[in-house]
Amino acid sequence: MSIRARFQIERGTFRLSVDLDLPGSGMSSIFGPSGCGKTSLLRAMAGLDRYDDGQFLVNGSCWQDGDFFLPPHRRSLGYVFQEPSLFEHLDVRGNILYGQKRADPEGRRIALDDAVALLELGGLMERAPSTLSGGERQRVAIARALAVNPRLLLMDEPLSAVDVSRKQEILPYIESLHRELVIPVIHVSHLPGEVAQVADHVVLLGQDGVEASGDVHDLFTRLDLSLAHESRASSLVEARVAGTEAEFGLVRLEFEGGQFLVTQGGLRAGRRVRLRVLARDVSLTLERQADTSILNIIETTVQELQAEDEARVLVRLLAGATPLLASITRKSAHDLALEPGQRVFAQVKSVALLA
Repeated sequence: MSIRARFQIERGTFRLSVDLDLPGSGMSSIFGPSGCGKTSLLRAMAGLDRYDDGQFLVNGSCWQDGDFFLPPHRRSLGYVFQEPSLFEHLDVRGNILYGQKRADPEGRRIALDDAVALLELGGLMERAPSTLSGGERQRVAIARALAVNPRLLLMDEPLSAVDVSRKQEILPYIESLHRELVIPVIHVSHLPGEVAQVADHVVLLGQDGVEASGDVHDLFTRLDLSLAHESRASSLVEARVAGTEAEFGLVRLEFEGGQFLVTQGGLRAGRRVRLRVLARDVSLTLERQADTSILNIIETTVQELQAEDEARVLVRLLAGATPLLASITRKSAHDLALEPGQRVFAQVKSVALLA
């Protein structure tokens, strides 16, 4: 099960060559700066723009290949645009049910009641779009796209039309899609934090085309890619809630390379969570420190080092098979005599729980 996307996109002076194999499940994020072709690629996948030199296969179904081209209304997909564009003369229920008019009849993959529950729209069904917040409107737009009973959900910058506070309101719903849906989701964003929270797979687009495509944990920490050199460069860790230290208000999260203690409560035992660790919040020592206020100390192996500038070095570490990043001074790297293969201890000052 996979998604095959090959396009030669030409529009005026703009050119984009894409040859991708994406997972047939989970959420794939197309990430890159404005103007690199993210929306153009998504529109080509939807069939909204036709390019003669193209191929698009979704889990065994051919939607485009050479002269064969299915128009958008015959593709079993849902599309969430940057603007919700709800029908103002219909209430929330009417907007969602409108999507069923072109629902794929070949077996329901998503129960409509489940989509409404997933997006927490039950209490809004009789409301007019004009009475909804930006985040609520976008949630209705997602439910309408799911009502089509799609084989594929496409989302084009779904947070771009909402303000900062509303972004935090809707992000958990978008994140839940890749955990709850049985269909693949392809999502476009220019925000690293958004991609870090929701993506399983990332396509990194630059001005010259596809720079890389792969697992989100790997791409965020590859020193040859731009994501590792952002001001908030970070690594992502998949962990499981293993227990609590209730007397201290802490939750213990285990992953294949060790464990983290965090202060976020209300997490049930066994739940899978994603953590984000900023490179600037990781320091390194040659021996495990005992007399320190830092709770999270992880044994790691140095995999690679790269100078950021004349003062700082970025270090890629492995904790088991989990990559971590540390941003340290060149003097520290020199004094510790860091080199690939060396065992070091990563002291993590802060951990963010993403989902």
